[in-house]
Amino acid sequence: MPERLILASGSAARAEILRRAGVAFSVTPARIDEETVKAGLRAEGASSRDIADALAEAKARKVAAKHREALVLGADQVLEFDGKILSKPQTRSDAVRQLMSMRGLDHKLLSAAVIYEGLRPVWRHVGQARLNMAIRSDDWIKSYVDKNWDHVRRSVGAYRIEDEGVRLFSRIDGDHFVVLGLPLLEVLSYLTMRGTLPS
Repeated sequence: MPERLILASGSAARAEILRRAGVAFSVTPARIDEETVKAGLRAEGASSRDIADALAEAKARKVAAKHREALVLGADQVLEFDGKILSKPQTRSDAVRQLMSMRGLDHKLLSAAVIYEGLRPVWRHVGQARLNMAIRSDDWIKSYVDKNWDHVRRSVGAYRIEDEGVRLFSRIDGDHFVVLGLPLLEVLSYLTMRGTLPS
């Protein structure tokens, strides 16, 4: 009998990615204070990669404590721009300011995944993508945020490349799934190798 897989994330995008890949799973979002975790790690000088990994692990660990019989997949994404880690925009104005500040410049997205079995991590991976934002007018950016606010307010970048947000970019270097928030190919490879997914 296949192992039960739980996604410890409330991200609709991550769930959709797994569903389209034909993975059977259930969703139990982990409730953690991401901003407090990030602030503490930044104060200790942690890298963006380590912060993404720690957030993904915190989610997996929290859900695994209540579901020891299952494999639990925690995932998180961090955006690094100009040496800083950006957070999800709180307001439309925040999103507009963030997008305007990144025009014509590169930023990095780091998507981490950690799998727990029982009370211990058994696998982890952090994928990275580099994106260059095109120069769009103030009016275009304001219009984009207004039309897409319900979606972009849940994104660390204040954009979604899977829809109109792709027009914000002139170049994307890296795995498409990492940009969407989950290093899917590596997750699938591990689940197949251990027999959770048929090969």
